[in-house]
Amino acid sequence: MSFDNTRLLDFLSEIDKELKRKMVLVAVGGTAMTLLKAKSSTLDLDFTIQSQYYDDFKTAKDILQPGFRVDLFHDGAVFVNMLPVDYMKKSKPVKTKFKNIELRTLNPVDIVVTKIGRLDDRDEQDIKSCVKKFKITKRQIVNRAGQMESSTHDKTFQKNLQKVLKKLYK
Repeated sequence: MSFDNTRLLDFLSEIDKELKRKMVLVAVGGTAMTLLKAKSSTLDLDFTIQSQYYDDFKTAKDILQPGFRVDLFHDGAVFVNMLPVDYMKKSKPVKTKFKNIELRTLNPVDIVVTKIGRLDDRDEQDIKSCVKKFKITKRQIVNRAGQMESSTHDKTFQKNLQKVLKKLYK
């Protein structure tokens, strides 16, 4: 099952109706890329959310029982990476008519560096698409990667980073 912008926003609209208070939800990975129109669709939904809103969002999701995967990460965590504290400030607002959700996407450079941590084949393609669409420079990636609090083994992250840089910036 895949999610284009319409399907993704329809799901979040249903979540929004179940919420009792306002919250900020930051799309990450393929979800962010779909919202930024860097990718036509995503296979699952991934968000990072501030801890104080986590249980509220999870409860709303459980009420809806969507039947597909929705991954929630805490406070700037994305998969095995921890974003720098300014990730929210650098994130991009998504215009919606939601009552309770302020929807944002990761900055494209943050999408790239979080995908470097895991770096499967799909991540490599997503990184290439982001770099091309948003004209991300090698320097931007290196600088942001240096600010990451990677939970992956540092050697693995560095090896993945060098692999990406070598492929994209010959």
